[in-house]
Amino acid sequence: MKENQTDKIRQLVRGRYAKAAEGSGCGCNSENTSSCCGSSEDIAQIMGYSPEELGSVVEGANLDLGCGNPTTIGKLAPGEIVLDLGSGGGFDCFLAAKKVGDKGRVIGVDMTPEMLSKARKNAVKMGATNVEFRLGEIEHLPVADNSIDVIISNCVINLSPEKRKVFQDAYRALKPSGRLAISDVVATTEMPDQLREQAALLTGCIAGAEHIDRIRNLLDEVGFRDVKIELKAYSKELVSSWFPGSGAEDYVASANIRAFKPL
Repeated sequence: MKENQTDKIRQLVRGRYAKAAEGSGCGCNSENTSSCCGSSEDIAQIMGYSPEELGSVVEGANLDLGCGNPTTIGKLAPGEIVLDLGSGGGFDCFLAAKKVGDKGRVIGVDMTPEMLSKARKNAVKMGATNVEFRLGEIEHLPVADNSIDVIISNCVINLSPEKRKVFQDAYRALKPSGRLAISDVVATTEMPDQLREQAALLTGCIAGAEHIDRIRNLLDEVGFRDVKIELKAYSKELVSSWFPGSGAEDYVASANIRAFKPL
């Protein structure tokens, strides 16, 4: 039963994000007519994206599906190898590519073929030769052991029904002393059943949100150290913009999550 439910959730998420890739609907929202996660430039800047970053990518790379700027959280350095979990249209990958430079490399992983196709086309338009996109699930990353310096992700891990597996495989992929730097939605208190049971909210960053204490425990249990989870001041404004009138902002928040794989 649990396996069937996991597959059902994954198919729901894949279907919603396939529509987002095609320009209909939004992964972080329940209605096509509503504003998407960070859909306005003002909200995007609140989340940590500079006007220069927002203007530096081709149209269609930024699909307004995030809840923060993981490339800033990760403090990326020239020459590093970066892995983006749930890379979408490639927006954060392209920003990361500029930070790591020609000697660095960025790998985006996404389970939605439509997103992968869109990201690859965007990479050609961007002339981003140090970026590649791979089809795969974030619970089973298509990368070698101990091969990544930094793993970033933006409002994606909350969608996974198997978060322990996500963190376990992230740990496997990171080099010793490698780091996890993600922006995600976490639960801050117990959520009413009516919110969790809505599939549209599940694929919209809400019902899949794990409690902040559970996230910390999972990271500790798989081996990460120096775990830091910081709730963002703009959370209520952001979440309420996704689902006006739902009260979701009283139960979930956007957070910066950092952790290190020990030597």
